[in-house]
Amino acid sequence: MVENTTPIRVALLGAGTVGSATARLIVEQQEELAQRIGRPLELVGVACLNPDEVNVPWIDRSLLTTDTAELCTKADIVIELIGGTTAAYTFVMKAIESGASVVTANKALIAKYGPEIYAAAEAKHVDFYFEAAVAGAIPIVRPLRESMVGDRITSIMGIVNGTTNYILDEMTTKGLDFDVALKDAQAKGYAEADPTGDIEGEDAANKAAIMSSLAFHTDVRIDDVAVEGITQITADDIAAATAENKVIKLLAVCENTEAGISTRVYPALIPNDHPLASVHGSFNAVFVKAEAADDLMFYGRGAGGDPTASAVVGDVVTEARHITHGCVGPTIPMYANLPKAPLGTGRSAFAVRFVIHDKPGVLAAIAQEFAKRGLSINGVNQDLKPTLHEPGYSGELQQLRLVTHLCEETTLREAVEAVKQLDFTTDEVTILRVLD
Repeated sequence: MVENTTPIRVALLGAGTVGSATARLIVEQQEELAQRIGRPLELVGVACLNPDEVNVPWIDRSLLTTDTAELCTKADIVIELIGGTTAAYTFVMKAIESGASVVTANKALIAKYGPEIYAAAEAKHVDFYFEAAVAGAIPIVRPLRESMVGDRITSIMGIVNGTTNYILDEMTTKGLDFDVALKDAQAKGYAEADPTGDIEGEDAANKAAIMSSLAFHTDVRIDDVAVEGITQITADDIAAATAENKVIKLLAVCENTEAGISTRVYPALIPNDHPLASVHGSFNAVFVKAEAADDLMFYGRGAGGDPTASAVVGDVVTEARHITHGCVGPTIPMYANLPKAPLGTGRSAFAVRFVIHDKPGVLAAIAQEFAKRGLSINGVNQDLKPTLHEPGYSGELQQLRLVTHLCEETTLREAVEAVKQLDFTTDEVTILRVLD
């Protein structure tokens, strides 16, 4: 029942795919949202760079404006969906300073400036919500921020980028090369024209920084995240994984280790019976381990206009309820100040693929470099590739794949660099972690 008919004013910054979908949900569900909130929502403006390019029937053209800064001061809730960090940070801080609560889906903004925004919102007694910044419609931010604050989270591992998961899934199920799978993802709208942020792991790294901060109550920024993408993954890597009943997934991994908070993004081999192995296409999933709750898994659509808009509007309704009842939601305490593990460290088993000259003594020489550093080899596989060639070498090339026992990553990489200096190896090397 709507008890107060005074509208809660909502300003929308950005009218792209997610922005227009958000506006549609607010406009088309206006009556039902009012019943849930106890007051009506009123969209008071939509800021965009080119109003003439906005052509959707649910956005009244009189609401369109290019004066984003001014619009930030005229609302009770400001929704930031313009992306980027510089302008977005300016507008978000202006909105907060003006006394508005803020909703955003901007993971890069939070991964770079999150603690400053949290502090500003707390000082002004307004809300700052960002469920849509991590894994789209999947509710993972609020469980980390609110539902699990009575527990101690030990690790988070997830597939949080739909583009890379789609590419790797297509390579696995259809035997496609990386370039072919990427073009297919672009043709179907799963990958941008410039996919760098996705395939190099940057998008997932922003989300990993956010999850680490929430889980461990520690200031973790994008620069604290070690990042590897999937551009070096070949069809041969996929085939080798399949033969071992494993799949390759790009993972965001956040752990509270003896060395400190470790936040990483990397491709890894995971067994087919692991819950994350069954996450296909552009879907996302996040696996959380906590001391009391044990294992939890969150799964669903991780991207797209409508799923992301669903999370955005969910946050808007939450903030509007707080405004209706004269309160704000819980703050985000960064009290722990835990140390951060040095980038490039950690222990794991690894699968390393070298491309080598096909002649006697090569395997022994490589094994010797590993043995010098105390690295134990768990398995070896050689595969002749007559189609591969190297300038200056007339013989055939082989792919040599070594799987190690558990070892330090820094030591493993030292061994790999030493092997690359040998005169019978090429520069083509793939390093994958092997997940138990």
